[in-house]
Amino acid sequence: MNAVPVCLALAAVLVAAGCGNRAHPEKTPDPSLPAVTNFPAANASNALMRTADFIRDCTPRDAGTPGGGKAARWLAASLAADGFEGSDFAACFSPAAASVCTVDTFTNAAPHGACAFRNVLATVPAREPSDNWIVLLSHFDTKSGIGPRFEGANDGASSTGLLLELAVWFRSRPLRDVNLLFGFMDGEECMSYYGPSDGFHGSRRLAKQLEGKKKKVRAVILMDMVGDADLRLTIPRNGTGALRLLSLEAAEAAGVRDKIGLFDGYVYDDHHVFFEAGFPAVDLIDFEYGSTPGENDYWHTEADTFDKLSAESLYTTAKIVLEMIRRLACP
Repeated sequence: MNAVPVCLALAAVLVAAGCGNRAHPEKTPDPSLPAVTNFPAANASNALMRTADFIRDCTPRDAGTPGGGKAARWLAASLAADGFEGSDFAACFSPAAASVCTVDTFTNAAPHGACAFRNVLATVPAREPSDNWIVLLSHFDTKSGIGPRFEGANDGASSTGLLLELAVWFRSRPLRDVNLLFGFMDGEECMSYYGPSDGFHGSRRLAKQLEGKKKKVRAVILMDMVGDADLRLTIPRNGTGALRLLSLEAAEAAGVRDKIGLFDGYVYDDHHVFFEAGFPAVDLIDFEYGSTPGENDYWHTEADTFDKLSAESLYTTAKIVLEMIRRLACP
């Protein structure tokens, strides 16, 4: 991802920020939704352990390399071990009764020649038939060229570990009439410079697939760099206005409003692809990751290590995301 301060207004795709904004008098509130916010702190510790295991087994994991392929297979195996059924690609977008996962392998042009990329997708279908979706994203690849010991612990192992835990959490707690798609994106990092054939490979692939399937997406919520022990999430300007507001409202409701704020600039990250394609999208990211406040000197260096992460930061992020989902899933 790359941060660029700007002051250009972006057109917002309107989504409902809460139950009060969406009137469906024929439906009654889903009684299971309040329990979604009761995400135990133990689950955040589990997410941190998943992050540690992922780093241990999948470092480095640059996109288009054997390490990247190994990471995708590791993620799929982890989901399978937690009860997600392996499936073909189509089943992820037309789920039946079961939660499923798949590795979507595809080839794209890249700066040094065509490369194979692998998105890992998992779905938790709604309890009732529905074409409504909420998409949760993380990227799992590491920036190439940093070094063989580059863990990418915060960027993006932390969000990957949390997304795994959230997928398992929701597998036994499906929403009533909103399907959940958990997307582990490959190829977010650019190899040279962001451009049509460099960076955002996985998100471009998934955005086109969702467009082709004509899915009704209520929100695309990206988590990135969310494990920093000194957490301060920022919401970049290039995101849907209503979702940016919703993230603040959710943090207030979850009691962690001091951990999040707005950023009056662009952050070029996986969410931007979906935003440009017309999907409601937002990025939860902490782009200050360094040795002193306001610095980012750990980012894309071998100093991005597991010891700088905390379960509390993952817990904070989870509470915000879960409250956002609770409000988005209101009938």
